[in-house]
Amino acid sequence: MTPAQQIERSIITTYRSKIWKRFAEGVRKYGLIKPGDRIAVCISGGKDSMLLAKCMQELKRHGTDNFGLEFIVMDPGYNPENRRLVDENLALLEIPAVVFSSQIFEAVESMGGSPCYMCARMRRGHLYAKARELGCNKIALAHHFDDAIETTLMGVLYNGRFQTMLPVLRSTNFPGMELIRPLYMVREQDIIAWRDKNNLTFTRCACRFTEACDKIKDGPGESKRKEIKLLIRELKKNNPHADINIFNSVHNVNCDQLIRYKINGEWKET
Repeated sequence: MTPAQQIERSIITTYRSKIWKRFAEGVRKYGLIKPGDRIAVCISGGKDSMLLAKCMQELKRHGTDNFGLEFIVMDPGYNPENRRLVDENLALLEIPAVVFSSQIFEAVESMGGSPCYMCARMRRGHLYAKARELGCNKIALAHHFDDAIETTLMGVLYNGRFQTMLPVLRSTNFPGMELIRPLYMVREQDIIAWRDKNNLTFTRCACRFTEACDKIKDGPGESKRKEIKLLIRELKKNNPHADINIFNSVHNVNCDQLIRYKINGEWKET
């Protein structure tokens, strides 16, 4: 058994209940994969996207074979060390990825100001374009349970909006394309446990603007998302179900008790 096969096997044995079952449940619950789909699995080089790639491989090999897969890695201008680590992990995990460059970091850096929003938009556009070039109708991103609940709280506390990170999203700029998030029900702590159990090292902060945190597993961070992570951790001390309640809240919205809400791009008053 190759190292890649051993690592893949751990997903359906050691982490069967905490990773594999939650991954499969998310795919089923939200109807993320349909017969005939061709899905571009987007790999950044971090723990989440590498796990997603292995889960998708496992689903195709031993679950259902009625969809196609492409694995794509966009190099937006990684430093040589990060690029080397990504390439080494692709080889170790036997992921046959198409790697292409975009130089987004350089373009965003020249714009000045806060780069994160523009970087995310540009990266998404490049991924959609590459996926379409490869004949895909969907891209799969590795956002997980924690990303979803953190986004919900960030919207409420910092933007005054109740919204979340959707498990499936239709593209407005690329007609016929969809974005799916198959790890939507998988918790970050279990992804970390899988990584550490298999002695894997992935890029952490490959962004040119935050490279200082590259090799720090749980290092300090001043981002709003980091603040929200810490807030949720504190809330769980008194209410162990705080995180799952945040997650469930976006599944149980009562529009009769909302003052104002938007539907199909139009605001409605109650």
